[in-house]
Amino acid sequence: MADKPSVSTRWREYRPSKSFYFWSCILCIAATMAIGFTWGGWVTRNKAAQLEGDAAQQARAQLEASYCVARFEAANNAATELAELKKTESWMQGDFISKGGWVTPPGAKDPVEGAADICVQQLLAAKLALPNAAASPQAKPPGNAG
Repeated sequence: MADKPSVSTRWREYRPSKSFYFWSCILCIAATMAIGFTWGGWVTRNKAAQLEGDAAQQARAQLEASYCVARFEAANNAATELAELKKTESWMQGDFISKGGWVTPPGAKDPVEGAADICVQQLLAAKLALPNAAASPQAKPPGNAG
């Protein structure tokens, strides 16, 4: 039996073909894309547009919720409304704020989506300095009260 050449000899003498180089490049491109989209944070154009829209909507909701808290505090009947809000079931509190017109911007027909829940969280978490604690329970909130 003839002696088998060593691994180092075989490695030195190996001459890859053009197809080997081609498929190696294809494999490297596919691996780079797979790693980039799974762990690298890459996204498609449509996904980026969706994320941008979601971020803009969330920012609008946050801004309107802050405005909601300010209008709520400034109302004549804020103490009464806050007491009513606290009495309302937790799953109905967002509707309470929306129906009261607190998250509907002036001149708009509909409330800003997502702002009511944020406003409720901020109202319940804040220690409100209410101007009129003895306000009439019949008074309505400013703006588009419904």
